[in-house]
Amino acid sequence: MLVKTAVANDIETAKDKARLDSACKKLLANKAILAHILKECLDEFKDESIEDIRDKYIEGTPEISEEAVHQDEFATEKIIGVDTADKSISEGVTTYDIKFKAIIPGTDMKVHMYINVEAQNDFSPGYPLIKRGLYYCCRMISSQYSREFTGSHYEKIKKVCSVWICTTPPNFRENSITTYTIQEKTITGNSTELKDNYDLLSCIMLCLGNPSDTEGVLQMLDVIITSDLNSEQKKEILERDFEIEMTREIQEEVDNVCNISDGIFNKGIRIGEERGEARGEARGRAEGRAEGKAEGRAETIVGNLKMLMLNMKLTPEQAMEALSIPPQEQGFYRELINS
Repeated sequence: MLVKTAVANDIETAKDKARLDSACKKLLANKAILAHILKECLDEFKDESIEDIRDKYIEGTPEISEEAVHQDEFATEKIIGVDTADKSISEGVTTYDIKFKAIIPGTDMKVHMYINVEAQNDFSPGYPLIKRGLYYCCRMISSQYSREFTGSHYEKIKKVCSVWICTTPPNFRENSITTYTIQEKTITGNSTELKDNYDLLSCIMLCLGNPSDTEGVLQMLDVIITSDLNSEQKKEILERDFEIEMTREIQEEVDNVCNISDGIFNKGIRIGEERGEARGEARGRAEGRAEGKAEGRAETIVGNLKMLMLNMKLTPEQAMEALSIPPQEQGFYRELINS
């Protein structure tokens, strides 16, 4: 019975995590937030106002839809306005978190670029994340065949950009923005090529850290995704520091992210208590109840620590400090977390 309950709880936790990812992506897809990302990360938009990027250059209204993933039956979001799935018979299907088109300023409203935004929790998923980002760029270029050009009209290829918001980077990459682009390097001679002919892709890694240690778009994303602020505090900062108008839609999306995070945190407390007491009662009434309460308390604390690490992106040490765990007990809880 305990095993079944544990499995059921794990399934519910996974579903909650999917709901949180869904809510975060929906909030990130708001044009006001995307405008801040474009202005700070792409040279093409650095001299434009947030208002112009939001209202003039980001094409259309990003539409968010939910599509059940058959394997897990979890929901995922995608912007459907520009086809978020690139299909290839030989390469399979790649689904983007967020994908949209933006007009490049100074081009008489005729030239645009494709932009993809990904929210990534795992910085080291078993392969270099930058390679996946560059692969996404290549897919966005190759998918333009028959959409932007046919035959040999490669001059019509549009620039692409893949932006990766990394919520749990290693310490040495925290609070950093890094861009990877195609650069010209002349080995011999003095020949040069027109930049527009090779500047076709950019992959940008935004590595978050601590909102109090950074500013600009990194701080904005930290406030939205990883901070432990409540919804009212987040809305106040977004409106005051980043001039993001708190429309009803944005307010609801911020509330939704915070409510789901709180729900996961509280559920972790309940699951820890239930598991601990269940194990204790299985070993006997009197002794088991006392042991179960002690185990329940330990698992409650471990559950709280893991939720803080997951939702607030804290290290085990930071999470234990946040819960005021005495130094002499930290080794014990560190072993439980690792096991």
